[in-house]
Amino acid sequence: MDSAAKEQPSKKQPQVVAVIPARYHSNRFEGKPLALIKGKPMIQRVYERAQAVPMLSRVAVATDDQRIAECVRAFGGEAVMTRSDHVSGTDRLAEAATIMDIDEHDVVVNIQGDQPLFDPAVVGQVAGPLLADPALPMATLIYRIIRPEEINDPNHVKTVFDRQGRALYFSRSPIPHQRDPEGGTPTYYKHLGFYAYRKGFLLTFVGLPEGEWEYFEKLEQLRALEYGYTIQVVLTEHDSVEVDTPNDLQRVEQLIKD
Repeated sequence: MDSAAKEQPSKKQPQVVAVIPARYHSNRFEGKPLALIKGKPMIQRVYERAQAVPMLSRVAVATDDQRIAECVRAFGGEAVMTRSDHVSGTDRLAEAATIMDIDEHDVVVNIQGDQPLFDPAVVGQVAGPLLADPALPMATLIYRIIRPEEINDPNHVKTVFDRQGRALYFSRSPIPHQRDPEGGTPTYYKHLGFYAYRKGFLLTFVGLPEGEWEYFEKLEQLRALEYGYTIQVVLTEHDSVEVDTPNDLQRVEQLIKD
């Protein structure tokens, strides 16, 4: 048989791996990952929700704290010990992905460890664009703001994007600015902290110097935009409650069903 006529081997489908960065020390909430929500550590609730996602081939917690690692292993989860000097969760994510020996073409999903009520469907939503387009380096989730108080709240990051769903900018300020109050109200979208990265790009990203926009806004996703990389945004109908303070636990416990 002519060698040219031989069937070409199919390319390996990328695996989707979830990593949950978790640190013990926090200015607003010390020991947050271990905080109990109806008797169960928050990190365990996040981990168990991630395990409910069929597309994930692996779930791990990346931490620099032995107490968190021991907690994760006690409930049967995988914990990856990382350095303690990381500036951001993304840096911790990249080290964990290296330790875990994830293939450079695989998709790494960053699941926030302080969102114990996240809908498992969002993992497929954020990873989907990277599985569909091998050239896409990064994707993240957005949600249409329905609570007016979030528009001017700098803790809720706003975003604007082009007609193809590619992020143009992220800001703690309201964007777009409404110059003419009588001209109607714009639609505002907030950024949800779920990211999907191609593993190879993740390592490239953390190697880039801090960008000017990132420095002032304190938003690391702006680094990717400033250096010319595409971030695909995915509009989701699933909002997610973040636990930033002990008071937030009360709201979560009221919403939780188990």
